Amino acid sequence: MIRLTWVQPEDLVGHELRQAEEEGKDASSVRSRWLTAGGHLAPTRAGASPTAPSPQLRALAVQLLDELSSPLWAGVPQGGTGGHNATHRPARENKAPRQAVSGRGGIGEKEALRHRLHAAWLGRAAGCLLGKPVEKLPLTAIRSLAQATGNWPLNTWFTERGVPRELREAHPWNKRSAQNSLAENINGMPEDDDLNYPLLNLRLLQRHGSDFTTTDVARLWLDELPAARTFTAERIAYRNLLNGIEPPHTATHHNPFREWIGALIRADVHGWTHPGAPTAAAAGAYRDACLTHTANGVYGAMFAAATIAEAAAGTGDVHHCLRTGLTVVPPDSRLARAVRHSIQLATRTADFDQVVDELHATYGHHHWVHVIPNAALLSAALTHAEGDFTGSITRAVSGGWDTDSNGATAGSIAGLLAGHPDALPDRWTSPLKNRLASSVPGFDGIGFDTLADLTTELALTTERAQEIQETPRP
Repeated sequence: MIRLTWVQPEDLVGHELRQAEEEGKDASSVRSRWLTAGGHLAPTRAGASPTAPSPQLRALAVQLLDELSSPLWAGVPQGGTGGHNATHRPARENKAPRQAVSGRGGIGEKEALRHRLHAAWLGRAAGCLLGKPVEKLPLTAIRSLAQATGNWPLNTWFTERGVPRELREAHPWNKRSAQNSLAENINGMPEDDDLNYPLLNLRLLQRHGSDFTTTDVARLWLDELPAARTFTAERIAYRNLLNGIEPPHTATHHNPFREWIGALIRADVHGWTHPGAPTAAAAGAYRDACLTHTANGVYGAMFAAATIAEAAAGTGDVHHCLRTGLTVVPPDSRLARAVRHSIQLATRTADFDQVVDELHATYGHHHWVHVIPNAALLSAALTHAEGDFTGSITRAVSGGWDTDSNGATAGSIAGLLAGHPDALPDRWTSPLKNRLASSVPGFDGIGFDTLADLTTELALTTERAQEIQETPRP
């Protein structure tokens, strides 16, 4: 029997109960009915429980999911206590901060942007690849596996060479990734959803420009994204589309993953193509994210896009970029509070292991794919490393939770700050062999240099379109 991950109703109930609690909803009666009937809480790390339920229990799961998403909950803030009843829309871009990448900036600035974007693509791939073999592993396992090979504090790729057999058996590598993401077997960048989504967003902008709609995103996914390459909120939204549910309801119907990290990992292209225009980048990330996420799930994407847009301008350090990212999300949201806390913690604490331990103590009650702990860890890693490339990706991965996604976003931002692919250490870029595997049509085997060219041209196109919109009519 196929136990398809992230969509079985009997597994979604537990996640929805957890999400309801985080949002300040009283779902105690639903929880009691579910557990009394023999239902279980959500799987801790896996996407599906191991055995199928009775038909009666599955029918109850569907009924309870309907109840938990009914209009009776409409008055409860989606962002949680002290949060927001509707996802916060970004304000209109003020024109002053935009950094020209063509025209007034000239050819030199265009070439500088291309170098930054090339480094960002490489950085995203390297950070993702570093985190792949330890995805889903607990923090203690990550530390033990790295320490066993003398790679702690983490400074290079994970390896199986020198790891005692009993340790490998106690903490096996991620089974899908171990064959192509350890130091001894890396041969180009393997496929990963953290790279598939930037590719899809390149195609989105090529087809629809920067004024795309959420419906455009949905249609592109149905055309270009294999369903089996989706996970958590993206898989639920994809299923909802196939069932005839349209955006933005795709983000809320039986979707307990609506505040998880999926929208954040789709944000890079929106930032890369809006250098110096963080609010416009956040607006693009918002329209993208609303297909699958609400509230803090959307805020995470907006925060990342704005941070990346500011880094893409090449005019500020990592601290300035993170502060800019925070300006586009509600300051009293749970995500903003967590990011501010993590930045303050990383600023005042010398030992990053202590930073991670406190973050896990504070936010460890969330699922390991939830956006709040991961955005907090990402911000702490970038802050503590002062934006240094190696320091940023190794800290992000060494902190656990969604290791490949955090490594990817940290690598993207730190790559932009480094400014040039040659500024990235060779040990991170050479194994990539300028080759990216993907199931997104037309992109399999593409080089990162080619991706930099495509992204630069989209940034120029976006800027020209913006200039036309801003030009007063006679």
